[in-house]
Amino acid sequence: MKLDDLVPSNAAASRQDRALRIAVVGGGIAGLGAAWLLGRQHRVTLFEAGAYAGGHANTVDVTVDGIRHPVDTGFLVFNRRTYPELCGLFAALDVPVAASDMSFGVSLGAEDIEWAGTSVATLFAQGANLARPAFWQMLRDIRRFNAETTRLAREHAAPDVPLGVYLDRNGYSESFRNGYLLPMAAAIWSCPTEQMLHYPLNTFLRFCHNHGLLQILDRPQWLTVRGGSREYVKRMLAGISDLRLNWPVRRVIRDAGGVTVVCDAGSEQFDAIVFACHSDTTLAILGEEATAAERAVLGAVRYQPNRAVLHTDPALLPRRRKVWSAWNYMAGEGRADQRPVSVSYLLNQLQPLPFHSPVMVTLNPFKEPSAGHVLAEFDYDHPVFDQGAIDAQAHLPALQGRHRSWFAGAWTGYGFHEDGLRSAVNVAAMFGVAAPWRARQLMLDEVHA
Repeated sequence: MKLDDLVPSNAAASRQDRALRIAVVGGGIAGLGAAWLLGRQHRVTLFEAGAYAGGHANTVDVTVDGIRHPVDTGFLVFNRRTYPELCGLFAALDVPVAASDMSFGVSLGAEDIEWAGTSVATLFAQGANLARPAFWQMLRDIRRFNAETTRLAREHAAPDVPLGVYLDRNGYSESFRNGYLLPMAAAIWSCPTEQMLHYPLNTFLRFCHNHGLLQILDRPQWLTVRGGSREYVKRMLAGISDLRLNWPVRRVIRDAGGVTVVCDAGSEQFDAIVFACHSDTTLAILGEEATAAERAVLGAVRYQPNRAVLHTDPALLPRRRKVWSAWNYMAGEGRADQRPVSVSYLLNQLQPLPFHSPVMVTLNPFKEPSAGHVLAEFDYDHPVFDQGAIDAQAHLPALQGRHRSWFAGAWTGYGFHEDGLRSAVNVAAMFGVAAPWRARQLMLDEVHA
């Protein structure tokens, strides 16, 4: 269905007459972005099943060392090089930002190995690393991997194989695989190391190259939202006139006359709907209404449930304080390629916080923090990008606008905040609504043409 089919064809129709009633389902970054943008020209209702809007942008107030201060528990960092949409939004909303840190540390309990990549001192914070041939092999393989894959990424020459197959074919050591690459990848994508072995190499390298992860020098400066990500959320909500919290959508019925959204409070009629929730949630809402094409695309994306614990227990950080980093991959017993992802994000290094005590979010702690240290717990789901999910993304454009339905979400890209917002920007553009930062750039390009 074309957008023109949804609005009056009379050229003399007023702007208000041509405004559509649009339902947006899901209050994460994709839903907020779609509702905020579309609301500039249309009448939008944003439905959120949970008690707050923001999704992974989830800021909470905690009291540590006698001080009460906000901390983030999901979305934490971005940079100006690879998050252009988010930076454009933050500039438009005048969101305050601060410099952040993306240092990475590894603590492998079973192997008794710890190191961090910040400096030579942190690489060899554990003196035994100096005498470990496997550790030196890991460092050589890091250098080789970065050089080889940078060339592949620049030349678009990466073979069409999973990451694990590439590592096997090219003789990368177990120490490199289990002590560096898989921990780093699992920490970034919040999924078990075994799943990362099945990640399509092309997509993996493209992301790492674009984000400066395959180089030592000229890495982007990472940033965080000062005061927590709720600072941008509340600015967006100020531009969304109809927000329904604790308002799950139970069913959607689509026909030639419009879209009927069924909730516990009753049903409402809309001209169009934007599904900005997880793809499996969209399928559950559509039920038997889903087309075969929608089932094929939306059903191809799987999700990894992750438990996040906000706490102050230093036992969930590397044993050597010198190794403490912004991101700390923690592993206990078990085969290296079958460990669940367990990462402690040290918020004191990621955000400007007033606490002396370490405050961290640990994803899937391999051992439980002491009860007296636990501040809160959250459940977050992250998309799993295997080959099926990547293939499904290529077919998504064919679904947009059919049956009065559009689709957005971080699952349409790499799974990050930027991807969620970009998908919302793209959907808004299909309705003829340009993001203000994109419109401004178009004007500048025309002036300089």
